[in-house]
Amino acid sequence: MTEDARSVFEGQLGDVIEAISVSRSPAGVKTRIVAVDGPGGAGKSSLARWLAPRLDAPIVPTDDFASWENPIDWWPQLLEFVLKPLAAGERAAYQPTSWGGNEREPLRIEPSGTVILEGVTSSRQAFRPYLACSIWVETPRELRLRRGLQRDGAHTVTQWKQWMEAEDQYIARERPAERADFVLKGDENLWVA
Repeated sequence: MTEDARSVFEGQLGDVIEAISVSRSPAGVKTRIVAVDGPGGAGKSSLARWLAPRLDAPIVPTDDFASWENPIDWWPQLLEFVLKPLAAGERAAYQPTSWGGNEREPLRIEPSGTVILEGVTSSRQAFRPYLACSIWVETPRELRLRRGLQRDGAHTVTQWKQWMEAEDQYIARERPAERADFVLKGDENLWVA
């Protein structure tokens, strides 16, 4: 990337950070919750990790609730154990999904000025009453699949294709990019150091 392109991009992300910093939580919500949504492999996690220190914000990954068997319909647990407590200014506590590995330690998220909700469907309609801001990360399908298989292994190709079909249904039904405050391209690794 050229220095000029990097400058334009950093200016755009500076605008995003500024907008988040001055955004207000919906009425009755005591924690500013920022959704970083997009399909699997789009670059959401790396963007959230880039934003977190700049916003002094912990990250709640939706992958802590999803699984290969349940890629989309896990949302009531996140609503109950994370969004409702944070909205009330209380600590969120939950047991993350193991994804077929060892059971993970329970997690606790303290209410703070800003919390990043990162992952597939993080700006879904059921969560919107809690969100101060939402970002959609748009990335070509082929690149997303390639990234996913690099991360999870070639043996997960069937699961990835099923996952992408479930995401397609969510995107068609809720059209999250149209409601996002920002749409960012995730195909250039611009926020990866």
